[in-house]
Amino acid sequence: MLVSATEMLQKARAGKYAVGQFNINNLEWTKAILLTAQELNSPVILGVSEGAGKYMTGFETVAAMVAAMDKSLGITVPVALHLDHGSYEGCYKCIKAGFTSIMFDGSHFPIDENVAKTTELVNVAHGLGLSIEAEVGAIGGEEDGVIGKGECADPNECKQIADLGVDFLAAGIGNIHGVYPETGEGLSFETLVAINKTGGDMPLVLHGGTGIPDDMITKAISLGVAKINVNTECQLVFAEATRKYIEAGKDQQGKGFDPRKLLAPGFEAIKAKVKEKMELFGSVNKA
Repeated sequence: MLVSATEMLQKARAGKYAVGQFNINNLEWTKAILLTAQELNSPVILGVSEGAGKYMTGFETVAAMVAAMDKSLGITVPVALHLDHGSYEGCYKCIKAGFTSIMFDGSHFPIDENVAKTTELVNVAHGLGLSIEAEVGAIGGEEDGVIGKGECADPNECKQIADLGVDFLAAGIGNIHGVYPETGEGLSFETLVAINKTGGDMPLVLHGGTGIPDDMITKAISLGVAKINVNTECQLVFAEATRKYIEAGKDQQGKGFDPRKLLAPGFEAIKAKVKEKMELFGSVNKA
């Protein structure tokens, strides 16, 4: 059931759990995530980066695939199709394509420009019944060419953006894209507490969830994080399962080279990882 992410994240914030955003890269990814959400009766957000959208031949293709799959699989849990780290232009492309939610990442702009562009996109998105995420501070690492140093967000700037009417806010708290390093300093819960004091009950978003210790995840949820993004972990388990299948020579047995058989272990690995994360985030049976 395709919906905006507003209500599901408001419920998550109030209920002290988080909804997972799992990025999709192809049909197998999408099918695995949707089926797992349905089996666990969990709301879910399908994230699409601009790079992944381009890889899948464009946002219109992605939106059509997700809408058709949602219907064909009989999905009844809430599903949001969300642009991840969108540019100003990318937001408009996704709005036109039929996404139910967008993210405008204006964190690399001066705060005044971030405010101006976010204000415009909030008005457009809400006029069409879409939810919108904004960002303050920088998520460390690199994603689709956007490089951040991982600076913690300024709570006052968070309040400026939150007051524009965005539905949920990504605030840098020392998190990074990719695998969180063992030498990482950890999340800045002091920043999270300060953001809560200025931003009220705004659902907060934790980007770069891969490798962050479980206890930090649960503490972040207790402090208002209602959406957690997962991508790298699904990519890693998909690659590992596919590698094992090939190294075992199964692609040389019978018709083991058939893509439906070749990609099946990776598909199951994604389902298992999504299940693990939904249980950690507390979203099971919250649809």
